Amino acid sequence: MQAPTLPSKPSGKPAASRQRTPFKRTIWQEIMASGWSYLYIAPMVILILAFTIYPTIASLGYTFYQWNGIGDPSDFVGFDNFTRVMHDSIFWGAFLHTLIYTVVLVPIQLALALVLALALNNPKLKFSTFYRSVYFIPAVTSAAVIGIVVQLIVSNFGDGINKVLMALHLTHDQIDFLGDPRFALGIIILVGIWNTLGYNLVYFLAGLQTIPAEMYEAATIDGANSFGRFAYITVPMLRAVGLIILILAILGSLQIFDLVMVMTDGGPFNATEVVNTYIFHQAFGGSARAGVQPNIGFASAASFFYGLILMVFSAFQLLIVRSVRQQRELVS
Repeated sequence: MQAPTLPSKPSGKPAASRQRTPFKRTIWQEIMASGWSYLYIAPMVILILAFTIYPTIASLGYTFYQWNGIGDPSDFVGFDNFTRVMHDSIFWGAFLHTLIYTVVLVPIQLALALVLALALNNPKLKFSTFYRSVYFIPAVTSAAVIGIVVQLIVSNFGDGINKVLMALHLTHDQIDFLGDPRFALGIIILVGIWNTLGYNLVYFLAGLQTIPAEMYEAATIDGANSFGRFAYITVPMLRAVGLIILILAILGSLQIFDLVMVMTDGGPFNATEVVNTYIFHQAFGGSARAGVQPNIGFASAASFFYGLILMVFSAFQLLIVRSVRQQRELVS
């Protein structure tokens, strides 16, 4: 005879009540919970809206007018300003100078920054903190101040530099470094490399410090030399960070303005005119552009046209970064 089965003891709570669904807060509740954070960033947001976002949107309307900045714009010209920009040889010359500045400066500066970062990241190096500060000081110094100092140095000691060059038989004539179209842009590039080197140096240092030391120790035990450790550990581990540094360096170089404006004002004979100084001169004139009448509408059109070029270039860079990441994922 089979023993009767006893009924199972009921649990205290039903299963549905035991499984509590997580509480989801609304967006407004999230904002209220992080209210102090938004309060802290409010001044920065207000300044960006007042001095960046609003002027950018407002200047879009000026692109359709011929306006010198006095009174209200009334001479409507439609898209003529954009047409003039696209057919202006001075604009494309300034764009070419900007490209030359970027193409020359970025590779040299990034190579120097990487070499210095490798040296300063060495734990055996004494006073490394002091050296890092020395290399970063130019980056936190105003580019306008640096330009003025370099201009004074070249003006006051240019004859002495020429005597040294002539004594070494490197040149036979006196050189006006900032007044000669052959040398002015090169001097600006050299100063630009020195000025912003500190930023990329810090970025590379941050990337190097994320590489585990155990990887280098294991490679050393396996017999890898310094070049092998650099080629097969440092370079692959810095690839993602290096792409970001490259993009930031290119975009920063394409926006060069302060050094050119202070050192040469776009001269001599437009030899150092870059896009941002071109836009400034078209908007406000200047000592080097006495024959140019201020035209806020044309300058706004040139600014938006250049902005579109930079947007296309940035999108192209993002596509390259995405393709590199996809290749890394496939390899891994």
